[in-house]
Amino acid sequence: MRGQATKGMAVLNDRIEAKWIDAFETTFRACGVTETQTAIILSETQSRDLNVHLSELALGRIGASFFHLKVPTPRNTSPAIIRSSGATLALNGQEKAVAALSGVDFVADLTLEGLMHAPQTGAILKGGARILNISNEHPDMLERAMPDEDLKARTLAAARLCRKSSEMTVTSDAGTDLRVNMAGNNTVGVWGWTDKPGTLAHWPGGIVVSFPAAGSVNGRLVFQPGDMNLTFKKYFDSEVIFTLENDYVTSIEGKGTDARLMRNYLDAFGDREAFATSHVGWGLHRGARYEALTMYDKRDSNATELRAVAGNFLYSTGANEFAGRFTEGHFDLPMMGCTITVDDTCVVENGVLTS
Repeated sequence: MRGQATKGMAVLNDRIEAKWIDAFETTFRACGVTETQTAIILSETQSRDLNVHLSELALGRIGASFFHLKVPTPRNTSPAIIRSSGATLALNGQEKAVAALSGVDFVADLTLEGLMHAPQTGAILKGGARILNISNEHPDMLERAMPDEDLKARTLAAARLCRKSSEMTVTSDAGTDLRVNMAGNNTVGVWGWTDKPGTLAHWPGGIVVSFPAAGSVNGRLVFQPGDMNLTFKKYFDSEVIFTLENDYVTSIEGKGTDARLMRNYLDAFGDREAFATSHVGWGLHRGARYEALTMYDKRDSNATELRAVAGNFLYSTGANEFAGRFTEGHFDLPMMGCTITVDDTCVVENGVLTS
């Protein structure tokens, strides 16, 4: 039955709350939206209507000139179920929609998977639009994970550190030992808004992610119970061990269901690139809650908050356009209890931010 949650998870009503309009208005104003600008609310037929309505009301409060652009949610042609890819397919074949998006100042992106890695995003940004991807979360979560100036400053500092670095190392008491050659990496710091033309951000934010050049990632990741698989919207129940050679996951070991599910999912794509490294980084948002997956029904959570939990090491498989790799397969896998060192700077020690 719609709206019925499993035991222990919150049931949230899909109704407008003034506090949520406030949250959307505040975030849009941080993106530089004013009454003199033009905006598009981009959605698809399966988008969360509540967030579409809140975007409309927030832009109306600001007084910006805006309109809706809704496209059909496309048929899933992949052999696997697509979740958390960051690359919406909703604009495929929609050239006139892309042209319209390229011609406004601001795009509120409410597509299910988002424009982060979509093939049309470059053309939209080239036109000067600012894109804010609003993750497909219940607004209760978005309100809790509001960005602020302190988060922005710490995220920018982390991004500057990564861009000039030569190596990232990640270790843990459980046996994780990963080496990332950072030469030529492309690093993005996202704090939850963007006010610069031709750029994209996502809300919630509070992460730094680096896309390494090809052949840069080697070592071993040992996932422990309590680490997170955001594609599946669940915590690990059993140990899973990844072996990585020149970016690619060459083995997935583990005796529990977690390892079996991950192997089956990645195998389903029939694409070697699904096993490749997408990006590496860590979470910086001290307000993001580790236990959030236990507090919401899966329908009300897109699990994006868990990417930003302060001190997690975020390892992701899938597309890395900077290494020339494209695939529909994607895992976001935040790990707790790791130590992350960028050159000689320890940024996370045993899962805790050092600054």
